[in-house]
Formats: sequence, structure tokens, C-alpha cells
Amino acid sequence: MAGFAFIHGELDIKLFLIYVLSKLPNPIDRNELIGICSVDGGVGWFEFAEFLEELVKTGHVEKLKDNRYMISEEGKQAAETTKTGVPFSVRMKADLAINEVAKRMRRDAAIESEIEEDPEGGTKLRLALSDSKGEILKLELLSSDEKTAKSMSSYFRKYAEEVYMNIVEILLTEETEKKMRKKEEKTNADKDTQGL
Repeated sequence: MAGFAFIHGELDIKLFLIYVLSKLPNPIDRNELIGICSVDGGVGWFEFAEFLEELVKTGHVEKLKDNRYMISEEGKQAAETTKTGVPFSVRMKADLAINEVAKRMRRDAAIESEIEEDPEGGTKLRLALSDSKGEILKLELLSSDEKTAKSMSSYFRKYAEEVYMNIVEILLTEETEKKMRKKEEKTNADKDTQGL
């Protein structure tokens, strides 16, 4: 299969790494980045890892303290001028993988969860969900212990959109019920007035 790959040499690999990083909305860890870059199948993990570190040294890629990588300004300029250096078929395969990772990254960035001990007892859990316009849900809960708070945090991270929709539904159901009661009360009052 390696004989049919389009990415072969050092320059090809570096251009490809820069291309992939330029398409991602957030920093990425090395293994996930190399996983995306292996769509062509022509180059192994060690080559990608070696050339990724060289791109860090040349300033095209930034290595963050948490060992994740992101494109630098210099790398963005290089990606823009050299993107056609990556074969079209490889870009298309990579874009499919990039889109999945980017979608997950955007979702992860929209969900916040923070756990801290409450000095008065228990554990505080702060949850937030944002969309492209800003924060749409902010919730603070007091949990009996850290284990329960972690469980709730995990659930929220997994089902944040559903939690949000359930809260909205509950609030709207109550509001709808209030409106219906007021309407019914008004109708009954009108009937009483007409009967006099």
C-alpha cells in the first residue's frame, strides 16, 4: 500500500503537517495529529514525529506546555502559500478526518466544567455551555462529594446539549402552564361577568 502513497519525503511531510494544523480550530496532541496525517499511508509515525519537532524548531508550529501543537503565524503563512504542494486526493482524505476532529474540538471548547471543594462542606460544580454567540447556560450545583460532582461533570460533558434542551423544556412547560392557567382564569372571569 505504501507504493501508492503521495506523501514521501521530508518536504512533503512538513507541508502536510502544516496543512493539517492550519485547518484545526484548536491545539491538538501529537498522536491525534499523526493519526490524521496517516491517511495517506506512505509515512510512518516516527517520520511524522521527527518532522513535527523540526517544524517546532523552525517556528512554523508551536508546542504548548501541555504537549499539544498548533500552527504559528509563520506556519499559517506557509500553509497559505504551499497548500497546493499537498496532493488534492490527500487533502480530501485529510479534510474528512480534520472535519471530525474539528467538530469535536469546537464542541469540547463550548462545554465547561469546574469542580472545587466548598469551604462550608460539599463540592461545588460549575457547568457552562456556549454557542457561537456566547454562553447559553451557566449552572452551579452543590454536590455532597467529589465523586458525585465528577459523575455529574462527566454526564454534562457527554450530554450538554440534551441537558440544556431539557432545562429549556422544563422552563417552557411551566411558562406554558402559567399562560394556560391565566387564560383559563380570564375565560372563567369573563363567563362570571357575563352571567351577572
